Amino acid sequence: MSALAMAILLRGMDRAEISRWTAAMIASGERMDFSALSRPTSDKHSTGGVGDKITLPLAPLVAVFGVAVPQLSGRGLGHTGGTLDKLESIPGWRAALSNDEMMAQLDDVGAVICQAGSGLAPADRKLYALRDVTGTVEAIPLIASSIMSKKIAEGTGALVLDVKVGSGAFMKEIGQARELARTMVDLGTDAGVRTVALLTDMSTPLGLTAGNALEVRESVEVLAGGGPADVVDLTVSLALEMLEGAGKPQGRTTSARRSATGAPWTSGTG
Repeated sequence: MSALAMAILLRGMDRAEISRWTAAMIASGERMDFSALSRPTSDKHSTGGVGDKITLPLAPLVAVFGVAVPQLSGRGLGHTGGTLDKLESIPGWRAALSNDEMMAQLDDVGAVICQAGSGLAPADRKLYALRDVTGTVEAIPLIASSIMSKKIAEGTGALVLDVKVGSGAFMKEIGQARELARTMVDLGTDAGVRTVALLTDMSTPLGLTAGNALEVRESVEVLAGGGPADVVDLTVSLALEMLEGAGKPQGRTTSARRSATGAPWTSGTG
């Protein structure tokens, strides 16, 4: 496996190879099914950055429009806190939910943020640990398949990808970010998930705060109608894409889209 991961880093994979690779990782575990819900599902994944608390105001905003948001989130990597880390700054908040609890909340509230169960793409966890010690983390086919295997297994009907680019992002160059976005959109499309990617700026931190509890407070300010303009703009931009993917378009405005560095990237567009 170490040799294979290194070969992928050095030589890359074509679309069919990555699709089969991702399908195999999905097949190593369970798949969730939200077809029993009374509303369509749409989810978002961000590649992460400093001050990126967008999931917190985004999930309830999308749920207001009758779209269920099954947000299976992760913890922080490096110097940035993950969504679960942020929410765990709230006393008594619990990240682990059973599948029944998750379904009940989606049916009742319309959104849930919790940790992914151990049954989703377990092969990915083993491979990721191996990549970390073999210097192959940066391989775009492996990054894309790692993210998309979990999101496809999650069972969402539509997916919006927020691919960060800039000095504070994992992808420093626009070309790298475009390649990652294109690869993930192709994987989602091949799996039957309506997938869109936005390339967004991470040359400066998002919002005015960084730190788990501080970012939760800033997210509450956004939900109350205030908060920093860049956080509001990106939240609205992603919400528009999520609603459109779920079949509930709400129209667009220039101001709501200005935080994106390019047009939404869907399969078949440049």
